[in-house]
Amino acid sequence: MAEKHYDVVIVGGGISGSALFYALAVYSDIKSIALIEKYDALATLSSSGKGNSQTIHTGDIETNYTLSKAKQVKRTANMIRRYCLQHGYENKFMFAHQKMAVGIGDKEVEYMKKRYEEFKELFPYLEVYDKERLKEIEPNIIFDENGNERPEDIVGVGVLDQYSTVDYGAMTQSLVENAKKVPKKQCDVFFNSQVKTIKQLGNQYVLRTVNGDLFTADFVVVDAGAHSLYLAHSMGHGKNFGCLPVAGSYYVTKGHFLKGKVYMVQNPKLPFAALHGDPDVLLDMATRFGPTALALPSLERFHGLSTVPDFFKTLNLDKKIIKILFDLFKDKDIRNYILRNFVYEIPFVKKRAFLKDIKRLVPSLKLEDIEYAKGFGGVRPQVLNKTELKLMLGEASINPGNGIIFNMTPSPGATSCLGNAERDAKIVCSYMKAEFDEKKFIAELVDE
Repeated sequence: MAEKHYDVVIVGGGISGSALFYALAVYSDIKSIALIEKYDALATLSSSGKGNSQTIHTGDIETNYTLSKAKQVKRTANMIRRYCLQHGYENKFMFAHQKMAVGIGDKEVEYMKKRYEEFKELFPYLEVYDKERLKEIEPNIIFDENGNERPEDIVGVGVLDQYSTVDYGAMTQSLVENAKKVPKKQCDVFFNSQVKTIKQLGNQYVLRTVNGDLFTADFVVVDAGAHSLYLAHSMGHGKNFGCLPVAGSYYVTKGHFLKGKVYMVQNPKLPFAALHGDPDVLLDMATRFGPTALALPSLERFHGLSTVPDFFKTLNLDKKIIKILFDLFKDKDIRNYILRNFVYEIPFVKKRAFLKDIKRLVPSLKLEDIEYAKGFGGVRPQVLNKTELKLMLGEASINPGNGIIFNMTPSPGATSCLGNAERDAKIVCSYMKAEFDEKKFIAELVDE
């Protein structure tokens, strides 16, 4: 292929890269945009419906979110709903379900009641469900397999009907398809095009793929998960960051054990979501439980050992990284959590170990009711900050200010995809002296 030039090149065909592709095509006057994807299809990794919990994370039932964080996430979550409703995707790949967070035992019950009082102004639709009400709307979290009522107190805080579930793989496809429909725009997608190197040459960037293909661009945005940091390091950026990839696995039931999404209270010390149950759109709404959290020496799931060398480069191991990892492991709660999640992956014992923990949420579950979800799960790049000597929570973005951005988007990256696209589109347009139609963007995706 001869060298091809674009105003903007986006590396990574997951939900984040595709959202920016859409935002630039629809809301900016940038004329030529390329989306370069490593594999032969869009959303094959974490953005796949199998690679995440298919949740629109609004901040209402995610107990690890502060009120400030919830306000930010609520805005981006609304963009997902507005986009899907605008294009008629409800009941196609966006679905409404009841959802709630539950507190189990006196301490958690009290916590959930206090959290409700703090968050009810931001989320006025939230309701409090006592044990008697939960018997009606989610009976399997109240009764065991023998029909006996759980002895401890329990309370749920949630809503009975709200768009809360999305197949982000299907949404990724729709974003690209809709971008390509915009008239008078060159919006091209290239598959099987793994970017090997990115080099700055004057005011442009030269991207070379493993196949030897060349692309040039005035601006580059890398939305390639953990590989974003790998490419950043190769260009001398983000050296103060290391990456610890954490893989999530799931277990599925043979039936509908929950009517909607049910989340448990998260330990504030842990950077990962507590176990929860979700209706799975790819499994006829059967309940999927998870995710587990296992640190793996690989940047991608289900691709063998191909990205193990990339892991060691991206970990950026030195004394500071070792200190961060040591500090994490010396905490008893975190250490036990890490070890327990390791057991979840060991053959012959993983199913029993997982059942023991998930029965706290659904006491009626039996061993024969669940099975390991083969092929489900993904890898989230957890960023280690060597300057602050700690694990960063949430998204990380490296913007040197010279026409290139590297994004790493652990959960809730899918929910935040259009919000991140808004941010990056503004940066791109400002740098290139192009126009971003913020008024149209807000009218279509933000305003109620």
